Amino acid sequence: MLDLNDIMIFARVVEAGSFTAAARLLGMPKTTVSRRIAELERELGVRLLQRTTRSLNLTASGRLYYEESSQALRTIEGANLQLAEARAEPAGTIRISAPVGFGGHFLQDAIFGFLSTYPKTRVELRLTDDRLNLVENGIDLAFRTGVLEDSTLVARKLGSMHRLLCASPDYLARCGPPAAPEDLVRHDCVIAGQSVHAQWLLEGPRGQETIAVSGRFAANEMQAVMAAAIAGHGIAQLPHRFAEACIKDGRLRRVLDGYTTPAGGFHVVYPSSRHLPPLVKAFIELAVTRLNATGTGGSEEFAIISP
Repeated sequence: MLDLNDIMIFARVVEAGSFTAAARLLGMPKTTVSRRIAELERELGVRLLQRTTRSLNLTASGRLYYEESSQALRTIEGANLQLAEARAEPAGTIRISAPVGFGGHFLQDAIFGFLSTYPKTRVELRLTDDRLNLVENGIDLAFRTGVLEDSTLVARKLGSMHRLLCASPDYLARCGPPAAPEDLVRHDCVIAGQSVHAQWLLEGPRGQETIAVSGRFAANEMQAVMAAAIAGHGIAQLPHRFAEACIKDGRLRRVLDGYTTPAGGFHVVYPSSRHLPPLVKAFIELAVTRLNATGTGGSEEFAIISP
């Protein structure tokens, strides 16, 4: 019966280029390596290697056997690694990036639960609405909304989100509510971005409509946008959950009830690698569970999709 260890030794000899180098890598005598290869050849009934005093070459059968068996060995090694990672307790530091509003309102529960579940871990959270380069900034994973532009990242879709149009009671008393999307051009709008001019894409009874809007205040951070709207500086697009909370306590009122922004994707992304580090994998699974637990009801911002 074939011994998988003999097949592994054969692969190491091919990769190392000699019995001596393979023996050194495997930590066993050269004579043992030579004997195990000979036993493998006897079991297979073919010669795998042509040996001379100065060179070592694969036979045609040996090349074919190496190409097929090395793939199987990589599969086994990968399975062993995944099993070891699954059994290991997550430990170390995980660096996370998330949009400011999301981090403040939705991520705390996941992070605190992660720290409690895995006492050997540490979390460094960086809240920013800028899309950072994960590799350059040493970030293990990031939460992102909307269209993903970096194709070098692995993305896992967690759900979708949309925004509502809201304004403060004070602003609406002064300026009146818009009756249709085109009325927004005559209103001050609080812009989520770096310019006081923007194109808003709305979805409603007439399908999708693009409206050119402007205002006196813009910010690339959602908490500032929400604060400006509450302070009466115009109409803002706010994530569903933010809007619902402020509408419920009377700080904001919804305008253009039949309109929202088109639903956008909500993802967790991380740098591409052959194996997802167990620390990152554990956090993602816990975060999905916590977000799923809060995603029960029509007023939730995130509709969680099962993995």
